[in-house]
Amino acid sequence: MKYKDFETLRSNQEFKKVYNNKKSFANKNLIMYISENGTDTKRLGVSVSKKVGNSIVRHRLARLIREAFRLSTDCIPDGYDYVVVARASLKDKGFFETKESMIHLLKLHKLYKQD
Repeated sequence: MKYKDFETLRSNQEFKKVYNNKKSFANKNLIMYISENGTDTKRLGVSVSKKVGNSIVRHRLARLIREAFRLSTDCIPDGYDYVVVARASLKDKGFFETKESMIHLLKLHKLYKQD
């Protein structure tokens, strides 16, 4: 799926490149890894483990994370790859909590620019 404001990470190799950079922060709901990508676009990768739940739950969480990222994209700088890993505690949360957790992690990375 192609989003207007950002691209997605697809291959295992792209994910590993971000993981190996070792710039990460976590809170109780999410883990966020960030790596510079050398382009003028932002790319998002979402990872939800089978430990979190069945496929319905995992896809719901992935959609929540992508939507939270999409709606915050004006405040997120270009030129980075973002990998967001969902934790099991996110399973019972809604969109607002997901977005707040993501913004919290972006602020820890010092990459959230409010208007």
